[in-house]
Amino acid sequence: MATESKANQNARARRVPQQNVRNFCIVAHIDHGKSTLADRLLEVCGNVEEAQEQMLDTMDLERERGITIKSSAVRLYYEADDGELYQLNLIDTPGHVDFSYEVSRSLQACEGAVVLVDVSQGVEAQTVANVYLALDAELEIVPVVNKVDLPNIDPEMALAEMEDAFGFHRDEIILTSGKTGEGVHELLEAIVRRIPPPDEDAEAPLRAMIFDSEFDVHQGVIAYVRVFEGRIRPGEEIVMMSSGKRFEVSRTGVFSPAMVDVEELRAGDVGYVTAGIKGVTESRVGDTISSADRPAAEPLPGYREAQPMVFCGLYPVDNVDYEALKDALDRLSLNDAALSYDRETSAALGFGFRCGFLGLLHMEIVQERLEREYDLELVATAPSVVYRILLTDGQIVEVDNPAALPELDLIEAIEEPVVEATIMCPQKYVGQVIKVSDDRRGAYVRQEYLWGDRVALHYRLPLAEIVVDYFDALKSATRGYATLDYEHAGYVTEDLVKVEMLINGDPVDALAIICHRDFAESRGRMIARRLKEVIPRQLFEVRIQASIGSRIVASTRVAPLRRNVTEKCYGGDVTRKRKLLERQKEGKRRMKAIGNVEVPQEAFMSILRLGDED
Repeated sequence: MATESKANQNARARRVPQQNVRNFCIVAHIDHGKSTLADRLLEVCGNVEEAQEQMLDTMDLERERGITIKSSAVRLYYEADDGELYQLNLIDTPGHVDFSYEVSRSLQACEGAVVLVDVSQGVEAQTVANVYLALDAELEIVPVVNKVDLPNIDPEMALAEMEDAFGFHRDEIILTSGKTGEGVHELLEAIVRRIPPPDEDAEAPLRAMIFDSEFDVHQGVIAYVRVFEGRIRPGEEIVMMSSGKRFEVSRTGVFSPAMVDVEELRAGDVGYVTAGIKGVTESRVGDTISSADRPAAEPLPGYREAQPMVFCGLYPVDNVDYEALKDALDRLSLNDAALSYDRETSAALGFGFRCGFLGLLHMEIVQERLEREYDLELVATAPSVVYRILLTDGQIVEVDNPAALPELDLIEAIEEPVVEATIMCPQKYVGQVIKVSDDRRGAYVRQEYLWGDRVALHYRLPLAEIVVDYFDALKSATRGYATLDYEHAGYVTEDLVKVEMLINGDPVDALAIICHRDFAESRGRMIARRLKEVIPRQLFEVRIQASIGSRIVASTRVAPLRRNVTEKCYGGDVTRKRKLLERQKEGKRRMKAIGNVEVPQEAFMSILRLGDED
C-alpha cells in the first residue's frame, strides 16, 4: 500500500472546518475510467507522490479483471483557488450491474456524486441506472466526460448525449482525462463549489452508519463508517444499536489511501473504527453505532436488505473442509453484505451451503475469493433462481434449488421471477437483440431512439434465462456494443417442469434444472451430451439419462474401459477365450452394482453453456 505524502501529512495537521468538508462518490458504467480518475485525484491532492494504477482496487481480482468490485473510501485534502483548504472524502464505486447494491450503499454516505461518461462510449445502461440512484438519494451531481485524451474522438457526441439523457447544460459538464490529468483541477474546483458540506451536529449524541467492513485476524472487525452526528474517539465505549452489544474503541482513522489513525471522527467524516469486535455477526453493514454513555434516541434508517437473485450450491471437494468453508463464508459476508447462505446437503456432493448472489459475476467473484483468500477447493452447482410454487392445498412455498421442487401432482402452478431489462445498442444491431431476446422467452415492451444511432430496447425477461447465457449471447450478437441493465419486476405463472439427470439410474440432485416445458427436452439432450464429454470413462458402462417426471427424454452412455484378458491366449480352443470374456463381463456387472461415478466440476458448470449449441 502506498504511503501518505509529506504534503498531505502537513495538510492533515490543520483542522478543516465542517463547511469545508465534501463527501462524494464516483459512479459510472463499467470500464469508463472511475479507478484511473481516482488515481489522478490521489496524485493531484498529494496523497501519494506518484500514483500507481488502480490504487483503490486493492484486491488481486480487481486488478486482474480491471474492474472495481468493492467500494473504497479515501480522504483527500485540496487547496482551492480561493486559498481555502478542503477535506474531500471520496468513495470509488463498482460499475457492473451485479454490484449496484454497493453503489446504493455508498451514495447514502455522500452529499454529491461525480457521474462519469467515457467520451468514446457515451451514456450506457449503467450510467442511466446510477444517475437515477443518485437522484433518488437527493445528491448534487457533477457530470464529467472522461478519456478526452483518446485520439480521433469527438467530445460533442458525449456532451449531446448527457444533455439529452439527463438535461445537463453543456457548461456544467467537465472534460477530463484520468490518464493524463487533464481537467482534474477543474473537476476538484467543481466539487468544492457545487457539492454542499454535510449539515450535521457534532455535539449531538453519536450516530455513525457502518457502510462496509472487513475482518482482520489481529484487530477483529474493521468497520467503515460515515459519522452523521456526534464524535467517536479511541477509549470511548460504543453500542451497536441493532444488538445492544458494547465495545471499547481501540482505533479511529481514515484511508489516505493507507490506513492512518486520527484522534477522532466527527459528524461529516468518513473513516474506520476498530473496537475488538471478534464475532463476525456483531457488526453488520447498515447498523448504527452510538455512544454507550449518551446513546441516540433511534438508529439511522439503514439500508434496504439486498435480495439475492441467483442461487447455487457451494461444496468443499473434501468434506473435512466443511467447517473451514463455513468460517470463510462468515468472514466474507462481513465484507459482502449482499451474500447470503444456508446449510445444504446433497446426496451427490455431501455437506455444503446454498448461497445467494446478486448475479452471475457476483457468484463467480465470491467463489474465486473463497478459493484464493481462504485456500479452499470448491465444487459449485449450476445457478438457479427462486421459484414460487402454489400447491394444491393452497400453500405457497419458495424453492431456490431444483432438487427441492415438490412432486408434480402436488403443484397447482409455478411462478418464476421476471426482470425489466434495458438493452442499449447501436441501431444496426436492433434485429440481433430482438432475436436473442425472443429466443430467451423475452416479451417486447417498447423501443426508444435516444441520440445519434443509439437505441434503448425494453424487454420483460425471465431471470432464469439471463442466468444461463443471455448476456454472453447479447454481447456476441452485437460484437460487444450492447449494454444491459435490469431490475426485478415480480413473478409470472409459466408452464415449468423439472429436468432430472440420472447417472446409472440414480438421480443427481445437483444437476437438476427447472425450465419451460417447450425447451425441457432439448435442454435435457444437451446436458446429457455435455455430461458424456466431461465424465471420465470407468471400468464399467456409465449410462446418462434425462427425465421429466417418469418419462426419459434423452439417453446416452460412456463406454467402459476394457482390458484385453485374452492377450495371453495363442490359438487353441475358442471356448477358453469365451470363458475369460464372460468372467470379465460378470466382474464388470458386479463393479457397476457397487461403483460410484465421479462427476467433475465441469459437469455442473456445463449447464451454463447450453447456448453454445443453439
